[in-house]
Amino acid sequence: MRTQTAIRTQFPQSSSNAAVRTFVPEQTLFGSIELAGAPMSFTKGAEIYGEDEPSDYVYKIVKGAVRSYRILSDGRRQIEGFYFPGDVFGLEAGDAHGSSAEAVSDSIILVVRRSTILDTAQRDSDVATQLWSCTACELSRARDHALLLVKTAQERVAAFLLDLANRFSGNSVELPMSRQDIADYLGLTIETVSRTLTQFQDNAAIELPTSRRVVLRNRGALHTLNS
Repeated sequence: MRTQTAIRTQFPQSSSNAAVRTFVPEQTLFGSIELAGAPMSFTKGAEIYGEDEPSDYVYKIVKGAVRSYRILSDGRRQIEGFYFPGDVFGLEAGDAHGSSAEAVSDSIILVVRRSTILDTAQRDSDVATQLWSCTACELSRARDHALLLVKTAQERVAAFLLDLANRFSGNSVELPMSRQDIADYLGLTIETVSRTLTQFQDNAAIELPTSRRVVLRNRGALHTLNS
């Protein structure tokens, strides 16, 4: 069963507010609209939606992480972005998704009908402003990612680590994604990513206590590479 079909089958006609509030963070993006959504669980690697599928729903991560990606004509995977708790994704300008989305780890995702958000935005200026802000943020991330891909390997990896640290508000980051995910996002090989991380550790810019944990020891050095 395709994921979109599964969502349509499981998406309740009238959600229980109490059940939804159990999962929705206190800081909400679309206010009371989120109470019209439904929390759904996705296991690691599960497809949330596919490229060219109808963009009938908008998604907000409550727990876990998601990657959006496209498969290029030569079969390579290009990851376009990563999303973490509090992030909204899947909001398209057209009627179909331009990329696919998968759960990077076991995730709980709030699913909201796109029509509900758009209809409310027409009547509520605050929701319209929040919708515009969300769209502008996504466009900014896409622009930054495009600019990132013309930089050197060290600059790309440094920028990636700084962005993650800023999004997680700390110098210690638990990476939910694999080295291959990072490579596919940065347009590098997995060997180049691993070698660059080792170089950063040897230069005391970062520490790698485990394969998934990165501690930024010298942000200044990383900023210099990223400037």
